Amino acid sequence: MKALTVSLFLLARVHSTYSANLTSLVNLFIGTASGANGGSGGNAFPGSAIPHAMAKVGIDVSTSPRQAGYVHDNSTITGVSTLHDEGTGGNTDGGYGNFPLFPFIGTCTNSSGVNNPECEPGIEARAALRAANTDVASPGYFSTTFVSGIQIEMTSTRRAGLIRFTFPASSSRTNYLVVDLTNDLGRSFSGGTMSISPSGHVQLGGTFLQSYGPSNYSTFSCYDFDSTPLQSGTYQSVNSSDPTVFDISLSSTANMSLAFPFTSNVSPIQAGGLVAFNATQVVARFGVSMISSAQACANAEEEVLTTSDGAWDFDGIIAASNEQWEDTLSRVQIDVEKENATVVELLYSSLYRSALVPANFTGENPYWVSEFPFFDAMFCSWDVFRTVHPLLSITSPLQWASIVSAYVDGWRNTGFIPECRANTKPGYVQGGSDGMPILGEFAVKYGAFAEALGVPTDDLYQALVDTAENTPPDWLTVGRQNTAWKMFDFIPTDWVDPSGSVGLPTREASRAYEYALGDFAVRQAGIALNKSLADINKYANRSMNFVNMFNPLITSDGFSGFAQKRFQNGTFIFTNPVTCSPVDPVASSCARGDDNVSGFYESSSWEMSFFAPHSVATLVRLMGGNTTFVERVNNYFAKGYFTAGNEPSFNVPSIYHYAGRPDLSALRIRNVVFTDFSTQIGGIPGNDDSGAMAALLTFHLLGLYPVQASTQFLIGSPFVSGYTLTNDLFNTSTTFTVSGFDSTTLTPTPPSGSRLFVKSVTVNGVDTGSVCTIDFADVVGGGEVVIEVDGDADAAAARGCGPAGLPDSLETGGFVL
Repeated sequence: MKALTVSLFLLARVHSTYSANLTSLVNLFIGTASGANGGSGGNAFPGSAIPHAMAKVGIDVSTSPRQAGYVHDNSTITGVSTLHDEGTGGNTDGGYGNFPLFPFIGTCTNSSGVNNPECEPGIEARAALRAANTDVASPGYFSTTFVSGIQIEMTSTRRAGLIRFTFPASSSRTNYLVVDLTNDLGRSFSGGTMSISPSGHVQLGGTFLQSYGPSNYSTFSCYDFDSTPLQSGTYQSVNSSDPTVFDISLSSTANMSLAFPFTSNVSPIQAGGLVAFNATQVVARFGVSMISSAQACANAEEEVLTTSDGAWDFDGIIAASNEQWEDTLSRVQIDVEKENATVVELLYSSLYRSALVPANFTGENPYWVSEFPFFDAMFCSWDVFRTVHPLLSITSPLQWASIVSAYVDGWRNTGFIPECRANTKPGYVQGGSDGMPILGEFAVKYGAFAEALGVPTDDLYQALVDTAENTPPDWLTVGRQNTAWKMFDFIPTDWVDPSGSVGLPTREASRAYEYALGDFAVRQAGIALNKSLADINKYANRSMNFVNMFNPLITSDGFSGFAQKRFQNGTFIFTNPVTCSPVDPVASSCARGDDNVSGFYESSSWEMSFFAPHSVATLVRLMGGNTTFVERVNNYFAKGYFTAGNEPSFNVPSIYHYAGRPDLSALRIRNVVFTDFSTQIGGIPGNDDSGAMAALLTFHLLGLYPVQASTQFLIGSPFVSGYTLTNDLFNTSTTFTVSGFDSTTLTPTPPSGSRLFVKSVTVNGVDTGSVCTIDFADVVGGGEVVIEVDGDADAAAARGCGPAGLPDSLETGGFVL
């Protein structure tokens, strides 16, 4: 890797000029189709948020799956709430969605146990239909309108924001807002409190179940209104046996409150506040916190702008959000007038979604006091280490350094790198401890600048070593089954740890492949940070232990050698390689759980056997050499084993590079992008997974694919004629130009002779000798990269990767930093 320099002005940002309003190119509704009945879903969040915000304010619908609260269908709205996740799996009812507001027009009076059809505080009665085609979204703004004529608009800051309700002027009845205490998206309320004053000042706190994990979490909120209420008060279920019958208490002078003690079971009680207004437009200011309702109020007061006359500046917050998004999106600049309109929309919409999480909860850590940042919605590292973090590494290293610092601080206070922190609690470990590749990649790319960026390198390295060596008492939510990994050099089936450590003892084969990559990350960090040769060699050797899960005697479709489970005595346990693939004839379960008997997590053996990004040359050798390897990859796609929306598949379209056939990767990626992605509401092939799919698509469109825990990128054939990447640490702009770009290749099956294949790559006028790889230093180093393409398929096949040879693999001596 060539040397990179950085000025002392580490916080300086690049503000390049560009001709377009990039936020106008973002389609927030991509991936908002329902995932029900086999739909592609996406679980994308189209509400208001700034980059990496804690507050994500949006509407919540009545039907599941609704992981982000929103579905782009005719589902009725049950409220608008201020905390959401982006693109996740987990609980299909969704996570967060706490303390929703709901507007209605009616008549509410003090009553006990007598429901009034004109007063609808309960969740069952709150089912407002949206008027057709009234959902409007842009970065930092969302609006919708009920068929009743009530319009809801929203905008936000990092921990606060504004929600504007506009009621029809012609109504003779009273305008109300419900402030719901108990109904989160998951309907998981386990206790909480609310207070409400005659002025409409509302403070709430509650305990709920996290969306992906075993724990309860607590969250807090604060609401104020710009109009003085006519009345305010509370409603609550008369009793738990009939929670839809309410006591209602309203007053124009009295403070009121509710309190429900914590219960280990989900409470059926429904309760909250009612606020009545005679104004036709009411603006609610909200603040959120994970510490206390008082801090939620302080966050609102600190972050919500006011105008000169003392009003809350709704338009000003939208403008401030827009400015932040313009800064984020402008780090990838293209000629939007010149390039294909669909590609432009896909690119900027993907850049937007990839910057929504992890969420910056700094100042909101309820567990320890620290000078370091605190991030949440690491949901999960298994999803995002392949694409989201590598994308941050080239465009947003200042933000990435804060996120990496939060990972290290998690180790500093718990002993292990956090894996899947959700709702501020440790979530379930999906595969390995996949924060490890993230820290290893940061070390090799920014280790020389880490201390200045607030990431102590000794701590970073020790976090990696401790997570690689130590086994937690329960590796269900953090860490790895290291006792087994170190004792056997693989993960045995039906083995009881003599230390007493426990976890979910499934996914043995796929975990071994991920553990291997984690150890490679330690090796990489060891080199970058000048650690001992003994350490470097130790983790390099351990990172090759994925081969111990490979059974050369298993045959499928005429191809031999597949990853399999093993008993502790070394005997392999047969799993059909197509099990858990899209064409699995018995529809096996490969999610987390005791019913996962295949040994693979969300993947088949056909798919996971291709996963060793640090030594793909080993896979090529084990699978029979270049020709057989290419045939095997072709068969994987032809037989339908590929799942575009599944993370273990991400690397496979580019894997032809390792057999010297980047031409086939180029063809395959065109097919994947135009077959599996689109600008429609179903345009994401599965969950966006915290921006993992968005970042993957961004890389495909730019003609790059990151090799994890390294400085190497695979070169592909870009979908645009040129682009400029800006790096907010090095203050550099690197322009990529595609010489001979051919727009006829923008199709699932490019026509014969179209200019698709990379012929040469030059960096600042010097030929790199490779058409397969480019180094991080060249991607962010400034200057110009020229990618020459042509349409001669035979010449491309013969050219292979060029004089520089195949991409790096550990087995063949690669990855020398």
